[in-house]
Amino acid sequence: MNELFKGIIEKLSKLTQTTITSQNQSISQAEVEALVEAKLKEHAAALENTMMEQDNNRNGSISEEDYTLTAKQIDYALSLVEKVHAEFELAIDPSKLTIKDLNRLIAYNRYKNKGTLINLVKKGVLKKK
Repeated sequence: MNELFKGIIEKLSKLTQTTITSQNQSISQAEVEALVEAKLKEHAAALENTMMEQDNNRNGSISEEDYTLTAKQIDYALSLVEKVHAEFELAIDPSKLTIKDLNRLIAYNRYKNKGTLINLVKKGVLKKK
């Protein structure tokens, strides 16, 4: 019985030794350097592409301030202006309102912060009566 266990233990130890030696394949220093160099070049190219795309987006895109409103948004903005008609009136054509203007009107309606209306006056969207 002891011999049976010894035989099994020997077979298992030989199995683990062979798997360990097969997993420890060596890679030369030149191969490692080549892999690292290739990854660095790939990363540099990816960074360059993203920088170019960001420059193109900055130069060719429209900022958020330039977005005009849809018809429903214009109606909503006019209804918000009506709520402050005692002190302010619309100074520009409603079609020239932007998303930022609408957001400021919504902020005033929600928080009753006069600073948002003053910012709209400074921008020329509203004027005091």
